[in-house]
Amino acid sequence: MLDKISDRIEQEITQSYPLEGLTVLDLTQIYNGPYATFLMAMGGANVIKVEPKTGENLRSRGDLGGVAYPFAMLNSNKKPVTLNLKTDLGKELLREMVKKADILIENFSPGVMDRLGLGAEALLEINPRLIYGSSSGYGSDGPYRNFPAMDLVMQAMCGVINSTGFQDGPPVKSGAALCDFFAGIHLFSAIMMALYHRERTGTGKVVEVSMQDSTYFSLASNYGMYHARGDAAPERTGNYHGGLGVAPYNAFQAKDGYVVVNAPADHHWQAILQVIGREDLKDDERLKTRTARVINFELVDELLENWVQTQTKDAAAEAMLAKAVPCAPVRNLGEVMNDRNMLARGSLQDIDHPELGHVNLPHTPLNIKGVPRIPIQPSLPLGASNHEVFGEWLGLSDAELVHLKNEGVI
Repeated sequence: MLDKISDRIEQEITQSYPLEGLTVLDLTQIYNGPYATFLMAMGGANVIKVEPKTGENLRSRGDLGGVAYPFAMLNSNKKPVTLNLKTDLGKELLREMVKKADILIENFSPGVMDRLGLGAEALLEINPRLIYGSSSGYGSDGPYRNFPAMDLVMQAMCGVINSTGFQDGPPVKSGAALCDFFAGIHLFSAIMMALYHRERTGTGKVVEVSMQDSTYFSLASNYGMYHARGDAAPERTGNYHGGLGVAPYNAFQAKDGYVVVNAPADHHWQAILQVIGREDLKDDERLKTRTARVINFELVDELLENWVQTQTKDAAAEAMLAKAVPCAPVRNLGEVMNDRNMLARGSLQDIDHPELGHVNLPHTPLNIKGVPRIPIQPSLPLGASNHEVFGEWLGLSDAELVHLKNEGVI
């Protein structure tokens, strides 16, 4: 009997969401902070999205860039409320929320929350168990502290733009908002460490993540080449390996697009020779080792180009993958947003969104075996949770909510 009860309790613990019971006050905007709080919401946390009355920046941008979809991506399972923090009543309302919260996250410029009287030190006095997380471009100290920072700016400062593009062409920004999302991932991680610390000590922590720090590691191959070769190292390597240490490592043109092939080990190259029907070259000293292939990369590319141009991109990729060669077709966004692997795994889910209609939205990449994915709740309109949060959670009466609205607080 005791064994059965123990097994049932263990099963219930295993299948509960890992962040269930935690309340997060999300004062973030655009991509960086909202991605960290999205991961928390999809982990079961109660995330209250606190926005100014005009909405956070991403919600209020013009529609030419199609911001509705990225906003929906990042704000599933959150409860949006409006709050004017420039009013005394608005500040007091946030303090009341902090008393009941576990985590507060913001990605304002350094010093903004302190000037409002809502900085980490002040809020930890109200709730010593609070985890206060912040993210900015360059951090809260150092000579760049007050520099404005967005992803494009950070890509320039972090070397991403100068490392992207072809050697004989101008620097090009990454198509992905790398710096924003790198910072969001690290912000999530820092808050999880602080929560672990709180479990052991009972006290909260202040954690900080900068976009600059979060991006540095991503250019490891490029740094390695620069360290070894100094100014002789090319600034941009196109589709070649960032450290020019692997061949083949390139995009090759097929009948209907492109395919990328990477052979990090010698056995990958031998498999490639089988696929392209050139096993006669398996003992060729110009190609037998990775170092030799790097030296003779033009010959390597020529062999791949001659074969790939006779194939469709999918056929080429399938043939390589059948021999366990790292390879993929270069896909367009429509193909990526309907990926059958992600749909099968539940990483992408077909959601009936009230604004966007039927649309595939991403779920969290963080999964725990035995715990079912939390159902996606579509992003809500501005202030949709005001009554639930301020009325039901904080306990304000309808008359008090009307007063706050009349005073321009919510």
